[in-house]
Formats: sequence, structure tokens, C-alpha cells
Amino acid sequence: MSLWPPPRSTRHSAKRRKTIIVAALVGALIGLAAVGSVAWALRAGSGGPDTGGSVPDSHAGTWSGDMSQEDDEGRHVTDWHVQIKLESGEERGSADYSMDCRGSLTLREREGDRLVFDYVETYDRDGRCIDESELYLEPGSSADVLDARWEAVSHDGVPMTSTGTLR
Repeated sequence: MSLWPPPRSTRHSAKRRKTIIVAALVGALIGLAAVGSVAWALRAGSGGPDTGGSVPDSHAGTWSGDMSQEDDEGRHVTDWHVQIKLESGEERGSADYSMDCRGSLTLREREGDRLVFDYVETYDRDGRCIDESELYLEPGSSADVLDARWEAVSHDGVPMTSTGTLR
């Protein structure tokens, strides 16, 4: 007769461990889904800007106008002409500059009638155009006018802002 108890079987403890792990994972997934749906509901009801979306009818069409560029200290740098093409219901558009530059526009944010686009250069024959910038468009003084503001950083690292009216 032995003074020590017989060894316990480990056959059932592995099964119990798996059940606990699976239950914990299912609980975590349910918790994440609940947090995600609450966050989505709060964002949808917040009245904040929508990310992405599409171009509304009010901004659709071919718009062109002159832009006045200033550096970060408000000094005039140059004037340039731009033509923007936007299609209703689309997320993308295009821009052509008088400096022989072209680029694509991707709608990043929409807050009411104000649209924010990311601009990425697709053509720059002379290597003097800005590679990336942001374009802000909102209704102007009449139905056939958009106020435009471009924000970019020059090749030398100087922040630049260009404003103008597009018709």
C-alpha cells in the first residue's frame, strides 16, 4: 500500500481548458461588437464630418478660376489658374493647373456643403508642382460659385495657402 494518492488523469483538464478559452474569445468578440456598434451610433448622431462619401450635385461639374498663393507669413507668392472636374455621386475628380500640373482628387471628408479633397499629383512636366495638398470647397456667394482653398507645403518645407473663386 502506498502513502501517496494515485496520479490524476489529465485527460479531462485539457478539454476544460479549451472550453474556457473558447468562451473567453466569444465573450471578447461580443464585447468588441457592442463597443463598435455604440461608437458607430454615437458618430452617426454626432453631426460631425462624414469621412468619404460622394460629390453632391451642388459641387458636380467643371469648375475653373484663378487662385492667389501666399506663404505662411501672408506674402503673395504667385497667381495661377485651375480647372477642377467633379462628377455627382463619385468619390474622385481631377485638377489641371496653368503651371502644366495635373492631379487626382479624392474626397476625404464631407461636412454639410463643405468638401475636403486630398490632391495627389499625377503629372508634372517641369518638376515644380506640389506633390500632395488638400482642397477645401464650399458654396460661394451664388449657386454657380465655389470658394476654394488649397493648403500645401512647398518643396522647401514652407506652408502655402491658395484661395480663389471657381465658376
